[in-house]
Amino acid sequence: MPGVAFPGECYNLQDSGPVAGPFKTARCVMSEFSPYAYDLDEASIKTERRKARELRGSPWWKRQCAKGRCHYCGRETPAAELTMDHIVPIARGGKSTKGNVVPACKTCNTNKKQMLPMEWETYLEGVKGSTSASYFDDD
Repeated sequence: MPGVAFPGECYNLQDSGPVAGPFKTARCVMSEFSPYAYDLDEASIKTERRKARELRGSPWWKRQCAKGRCHYCGRETPAAELTMDHIVPIARGGKSTKGNVVPACKTCNTNKKQMLPMEWETYLEGVKGSTSASYFDDD
C-alpha cells in the first residue's frame, strides 16, 4: 500500500512504492515495538518447548544429527555436539516442527539467538566483512 509503511519495510521515497532493491532514496521504517512477531503467552511457549523435547528424542532428529553437519556453517560436528535450532524462533512465532528445526553447532546456535533467517544472513555478512577474528575460526 503506497504511502503506508509497516515496521521493517522499505519504501522508495521518489514514488512511495515498495523498494525493489537497495536504493539510496529508500526509507526503512523501524518499529518502536517489540522486535518479536508475536506476543506468545507462557503456556504457548511451554507447549512449543515440550514439542521440541519430544522431537529431540525422535528417530527423525537422531538421523538429522547423525549426518554430523551444522545447518548454518556447514562444519562437520559430532552428532552429540549438535543442538536443535528453530529457524523461526519460538519467541517470534516459530513452531517445533520438522520443517522449522535444524541441527546447528553450539557456536551458530548461540550467535543466532532469536534472529530470523534474513537477519542471520545479514549478521554473517557483517562478520565475514569485519577485520576482527573470524566467526568461523575454531575456539
